[in-house]
Amino acid sequence: MGLQQTMRALSDPVRREILSLLKNGKMSAGDISAHFDITGAAVSRHLSVLKEADLIRDERDGKFIFYSLNASVLEEVLLWITALKGEKDYDQEQ
Repeated sequence: MGLQQTMRALSDPVRREILSLLKNGKMSAGDISAHFDITGAAVSRHLSVLKEADLIRDERDGKFIFYSLNASVLEEVLLWITALKGEKDYDQEQ
């Protein structure tokens, strides 16, 4: 997946909150929806964008689909940002 697609997925606060929820373990769409005051269809669309960016994975268990975080893509983004920053620690300069 491309960096542009990942950044687009991360640009939305609802999608970032979904990723935060999933850092604690897999969840069903219903469990995720319970944390938001938006329609189930809107949550489903956010999940689709995250899945297209490969930031989450889904797994069917009976009639439920569980979503989990794919940390490897986030690690790639962090490595890219770290490379942009370089070796210099900007926090110590202030």
